[in-house]
Amino acid sequence: MVTNDEHPYSATRSWLGVAVITASLFTFVTTELMPVGLLTPVSSNLDVTVGIAGLMVTLYGISAGIGAPFLVAWTRRVNRRVLLSVLLVILAVGNLITALAPSFALVLVTRLVMGFANGVFWAIGVSMAMRLVPGRLASRASAVALSGISIAAVAGIPLGTFLESLTDWRTTFLIWAGLSAVVFVAVAVVIPSLPSQTAVPAREVFALPFKNVQLRLVIIAVTLYVLGHFAAYTFIRPLAEQNAAVTPAFISLLLVIYGIGGAAGNFIAGYTVTRNLRASFITACSGLVVAMLLLLTIGNTRPGLILAVVVWGLSFGAANLCQINMTLGAAPDKFEAALAINTMGYNLSIALGALFGGLFADHLGIESAVWFGVTLAALSLLVTLSTRRRAAEPAADEALATSG
Repeated sequence: MVTNDEHPYSATRSWLGVAVITASLFTFVTTELMPVGLLTPVSSNLDVTVGIAGLMVTLYGISAGIGAPFLVAWTRRVNRRVLLSVLLVILAVGNLITALAPSFALVLVTRLVMGFANGVFWAIGVSMAMRLVPGRLASRASAVALSGISIAAVAGIPLGTFLESLTDWRTTFLIWAGLSAVVFVAVAVVIPSLPSQTAVPAREVFALPFKNVQLRLVIIAVTLYVLGHFAAYTFIRPLAEQNAAVTPAFISLLLVIYGIGGAAGNFIAGYTVTRNLRASFITACSGLVVAMLLLLTIGNTRPGLILAVVVWGLSFGAANLCQINMTLGAAPDKFEAALAINTMGYNLSIALGALFGGLFADHLGIESAVWFGVTLAALSLLVTLSTRRRAAEPAADEALATSG
């Protein structure tokens, strides 16, 4: 990585590149989580239960998680601009096939393949953004890139839900196929050549959590809160429809509010993580627990739903930025490999969260999926609280200052 403020790219090209990485993240996140806003129409049209429809998220997450460490290692000599371009082609074709699929089985197979591309992107995307700018601006670049998650929540997923209400769910995925193609062109035009720098063989990737205690604790905490979040969040639409009798338009509004909260949480955490990273993550995790409890207690009213998703969005947006910085602080010299392990834990948690949440929803009621989410988010909080702050943690700030 670049270890000083000298940089080979102009400021304009650097930040345009970061913007393109942000657009890529937006496209991947909306593709991954689009089914959250479309579970009801997809399950109805393809004649499956809501819980089974949640497998669209589950299989995507499984392949993203399992495949990331291997694929990142196997492509360690591939230029990152070329690799990202290939990933976007897979995303565009996958969205097209999903839009035209005659059966739910084909949708699931397609989502499984797309998940592999998603996992690789998560492992390389943020580090690409950080490499595009001088080292002292790496933290800002990572925050801007991660804002793609919030933009997806604010605009992408609600827009998909809105478009489905005007047309149908197939048209929504068709539009996202076109968007993936547009972002592919932007990557080809704007992103400079980025040879791989920190990727390592698969054996070393999997050895990292065993050799690095700090990284292992980070992965455990991240896995728990993400598992809990998606166990509940995947089923927020059917829960709101069941308990508060809301319309699809209100669901779209609710998701926009959630996304705005996520953007605000990401922005706030951008300042707090450099002051006290551990406290920032503890606060975010606590917020997730509170938000889900609010959903269970006052989520049967529209004001209650709004309050719950505001707290939820703020907390999850902050937690996402915290966990990236925690991963960097744990393994600054092997960041891409550490992110591959992080991606495995994160995406498997998305998959298992949606899977277990679906099982709870189908057999014990949708509220039980939220209680499952509360339990796991609380466990993540307890893991963090019970772990003495390590001397290595401040390395996150130093690593951000010297990466690029």
